[in-house]
Amino acid sequence: MTTELPIVVAVTGASGAALGVRVAERLASIETVRVHLVVTDPARRTLAHEAGPDALDRLRRLAHEMHDIADVGASIASGSFPTHGMIVAPCSMRTLSAIAAGIADNLVVRAADVHLKERRRLVLMARETPLHLGHLRAMVAVTEMGAIVMPPVPSFYNRPADVAAIVDHLAAKAIDLLGLPIGPLAPAWHGLQ
Repeated sequence: MTTELPIVVAVTGASGAALGVRVAERLASIETVRVHLVVTDPARRTLAHEAGPDALDRLRRLAHEMHDIADVGASIASGSFPTHGMIVAPCSMRTLSAIAAGIADNLVVRAADVHLKERRRLVLMARETPLHLGHLRAMVAVTEMGAIVMPPVPSFYNRPADVAAIVDHLAAKAIDLLGLPIGPLAPAWHGLQ
């Protein structure tokens, strides 16, 4: 018997829409994973601008269930709905700050809040630079609460050929942080040869 692994993927309006698309693509390709998708209103604009006018439709097709941002009564808004984790890719500073403050005024923040209170993995691909003290304090707060802050900083040791390779590696690293029982997706570093 195969166990299904529900994973919440949230896409917010920060630059880096390709990260959310690639995370959803990678997760949807895993037979046992069920993708629960939430897209903020600003993310819809960013997706169209950065990933093309069909990006939201592509995301919809990857999701097993798409939830409305305003539906704070959705299944993923309750701790009684078992998930294996959540990735916010990209994660705007507005969203990260709301999570840090516990301001669950939309489904992304409510689902993140549920993951924290239930002690489930929550990966935030925080997307902003440079960072001011308020950003840093919010990152510390969510880390102390149990979230994993993973700014999408490219690793150059693997000598990426193009932006798509960078995005793919970052998506794989974020998914690996969920600890899925499938083994690592991102290639491991084996030292200089």
